[in-house]
Amino acid sequence: MKETMHMASPQSPWRSPWVLGWLAIILVVLLANSIMIYLAFDANPGLVVEDYYERGQHYEKNMLARIARRPDWNMQVDVPKTPSLGTPALISFSVTEKDGTPVKADSVVLHAYRPSDAKQDFSVPMQKRYGGTYQAEVTFGLKGVWDILVSVQKDGEEHNEALRIHVAPGR
Repeated sequence: MKETMHMASPQSPWRSPWVLGWLAIILVVLLANSIMIYLAFDANPGLVVEDYYERGQHYEKNMLARIARRPDWNMQVDVPKTPSLGTPALISFSVTEKDGTPVKADSVVLHAYRPSDAKQDFSVPMQKRYGGTYQAEVTFGLKGVWDILVSVQKDGEEHNEALRIHVAPGR
């Protein structure tokens, strides 16, 4: 009788659980990396702009001029301690001169930026309440980190105050 020849003999390293284990680990790592690369390309939020170099040069040229023109104001953004997803939050902004007199701005706009998803960004005009205080009621559409930028327009110039907040899951 003729014996059939097997691909791997009993002494073959391919039958060792150690070799099979290492091969399985390598395959799992390669599969996980492939999935992550696919998701990175598929779920790209498109936050990169085409003219990044020119915008960087423009920013650098104008930064010192903006710092020199920046008025000596006291600006403060007040946000509820823990804003919640889907719940309206009242955000206040106060702006006063160094001596405490209120600044009469032409317009004040609140910009909310989602660092990980530009599609969620929004802007809301803030309403003047009293003294140098402005308020806006906003509802955040996603939980997590948000960048708040309050933009003050006065006499044709724009001045900004920024704050990073964390929005808690809805209740």
